[in-house]
Amino acid sequence: MRHAAASRDPAREALVHDALRLDWQQFNDRVMRAAAGLQALGVGQGDRVALLLSNRPEFVLACYAVWALGAAVVPLNIREQMPGIRYILQDCEARLLIHDANLQALVPPAPDTPALRHQVHTDTLARGGGIAWAELLQHAPLASCARVAEEDMAVILYTSGTTGFPKGAVLTHFNIVHSVLNYTQVLQLDEHVRGMAVVPLSHVTGLVALMAVVLGLGGTLLIASRFKASEFLVQAAQERMSYTLMVPAMYRLCLLQEDYRRHDLSAWAVGGFGGAPMPPEVLDQLHQWLPDLRLSNCYGATETTSPVTVMPAHLTHDHLDSVGPPLPVAEVLIMSPEGRELPRGEVGELWLKGPMVAKGYWHNAQATEDNFVGGYWRSGDVGYMDAQGFVYVKDRYKDLINRGGYKIYSVEVENCLSEHPDVVEAAVVGTPCPVLGERVHAFVVPRAGSNLTGDALQAFCAQRLADYKVPETFTLGTEPLPRNANGKLLKRLLRERVQPTDPS
Repeated sequence: MRHAAASRDPAREALVHDALRLDWQQFNDRVMRAAAGLQALGVGQGDRVALLLSNRPEFVLACYAVWALGAAVVPLNIREQMPGIRYILQDCEARLLIHDANLQALVPPAPDTPALRHQVHTDTLARGGGIAWAELLQHAPLASCARVAEEDMAVILYTSGTTGFPKGAVLTHFNIVHSVLNYTQVLQLDEHVRGMAVVPLSHVTGLVALMAVVLGLGGTLLIASRFKASEFLVQAAQERMSYTLMVPAMYRLCLLQEDYRRHDLSAWAVGGFGGAPMPPEVLDQLHQWLPDLRLSNCYGATETTSPVTVMPAHLTHDHLDSVGPPLPVAEVLIMSPEGRELPRGEVGELWLKGPMVAKGYWHNAQATEDNFVGGYWRSGDVGYMDAQGFVYVKDRYKDLINRGGYKIYSVEVENCLSEHPDVVEAAVVGTPCPVLGERVHAFVVPRAGSNLTGDALQAFCAQRLADYKVPETFTLGTEPLPRNANGKLLKRLLRERVQPTDPS
């Protein structure tokens, strides 16, 4: 895909980050020079190269350079701490690490990672035994790419590790190419796409849905070092961004900017979202501002290399609580706890299958056996499929609340809370009750300057939810809700906050 894009239109912009602008010929040249430099350091077919890099050009160039050698990329989240980084480097037996120069303190001591032969950093000068990225680019370009089979490993992407140690999902070239094709077809993208990576490139969304899709089409990848709504609006307007994928909260933060309407985002044609439903008022406000913006809910996971279902944009408004129908090449089963397929409309666990689903977990046969059955990946999500084939994700199995025998989907309550104009984010957990088993407790971060109270939120929910679903207690605070290094909400920590204190 990379060579085809560079040959087809070498003068088209490929990569933009701050003042750096690379056309496809320059991008391809740097990739092949970096590949030659990595090869000189001993990286070869099947090796693992870890990337502890922020959203910056080196991340993108390194990915394609590693793939040119037939090696595999292991992205590390820069919000991770040394113990987590050490575990992943040990588990995947990474041969080489490329890291931001200012993240040296997170790199484990050499004795802890015996397989690691070299470190490459983004400093302009060599220091402390490391190798500067610029040194790799001094090599003559690699003459040709290694030959890889479609089922060869391209990425080991470690899951979030909300419980226990993270697992390394093995994504193949086949998985990634299919995800590019799926996004291209359903979101109607083409080689003119100017897509902005505003989520971490180390996450499956940034890596596949944005980087691999945009560059796979031969478009222009715009890299945002971080997401800040005010900066995003300026950059998206200046660069004539046409596509991105964000969580609904990021869309809402854009709309909370007082001057959002003065930014010309008329080039923005496609907006994907996932991770949570889009609040109706946010959708309506976006439509009023950008009537030609096509918005689609995209549902997937690390283990599915991105999407399994995508909502066609013209159906989003009328099916706002659905994640869409399965992609043409995807299969979604709704299964009972006993492993029996359930009929349409009944709630069970979503099992997912298709050419986008990972091969399994790196060096973890037990986890692979437990989670991959007959080609299906057991998602752990609770949901159903309606008579028309639309998929609905209600909750995670572990997040269900049992109040006196009534099953409450925490996501439903969170969606209701998020509809309140003064709520920035919300999370709902069960708090122990000796009579009912559990009661509903909500953690809410209000909009700055608002006078939101628990009583007001309770009244708001009572008008929209069954009485047993309405939160009975609230915790309101200004601090963001706790999330792990990949941005996933840590409900385990929230549950601990509402556990009764042991009097002993």
